[in-house]
Amino acid sequence: MSDRAENAATIPGCQGYNPEPGKPRLAIPAGSADCHAHIFGPQDRYPYTPNRSYTPPEASIEAYRRMLGALGFERAVIVQPSVYGTDNRCTRDAVVASGGKWRGIAVVEPGVGESLLAELHAAGFRGVRINLLFKGGLQLDALEQIVRAIQPLGWHVQLLLDGRDLPELAERLGRLPVDIVVDHMGHMPASLGTGHAGFQTLLQLLRGGRCWVKLSGAYRISAKPQPYDDAVPFARALVETAPDKLVFGTDWPHPSISVPMPQDASLLDLLPAWVPDEATRRQILVENPARLYDFPPAPSGGTREAQTVQSIRG
Repeated sequence: MSDRAENAATIPGCQGYNPEPGKPRLAIPAGSADCHAHIFGPQDRYPYTPNRSYTPPEASIEAYRRMLGALGFERAVIVQPSVYGTDNRCTRDAVVASGGKWRGIAVVEPGVGESLLAELHAAGFRGVRINLLFKGGLQLDALEQIVRAIQPLGWHVQLLLDGRDLPELAERLGRLPVDIVVDHMGHMPASLGTGHAGFQTLLQLLRGGRCWVKLSGAYRISAKPQPYDDAVPFARALVETAPDKLVFGTDWPHPSISVPMPQDASLLDLLPAWVPDEATRRQILVENPARLYDFPPAPSGGTREAQTVQSIRG
């Protein structure tokens, strides 16, 4: 057995997505965006990096389109997953295949050149992800160098971190001349409560005006079964603090989770408990993503029940 094969054999696999997305009770507005998802495979075309924390099963563009259509999303943001390291081909090809309906978040080398960034921008990328929780991603020591490279393009830095580390990082993050986007409501155990210094620091960053947060990944912070009731106070606190700086994401295909695989419609149906006001939900689903990810103007008013939703064939 080769060293590469032996290493791969020791990397844990993870669950596959639920192939039946279901039908949500919530009717979402036209122009809604799923702001956090990944595409995996096929591996013979897009091989995983040996330096990774998990091995996901295939999650294709076609399967993701079916999920988006079932839930009513017209737009999406494909986030480069850690298993591909800085090889953005899979994410790039998915974004390009959408015909402008999807945006991308890249992972690049700290010394990335202007020409590659320009190429990614033209393809639809609008940010770089720094991942402190899984092997294969960029680490925090690259932060300022990455920011200098992406600032001329108006991109943001997306952070996957443990929110308990935010108090010691807040000053550093606050000095950045670009927006930051924090994944999965801060990704800290809900059992610690919203009064924890890490979450309070996140709220402070939100109030500062250059921080955004994704309402996503409730199953990553919750200690309870679906509907993850202990995550509700976190979501509501974020909404009360800065509804204009929040976006929603399904986190499809839900890689590397240890809880039962959810049905995607049920995840969307968590949103009314988090955001009871319909106008605020529209802001989070349509208006905020359009600003953050530079989507073209969306149609005004209506829901997927009342309007004809454009096909996501790309």
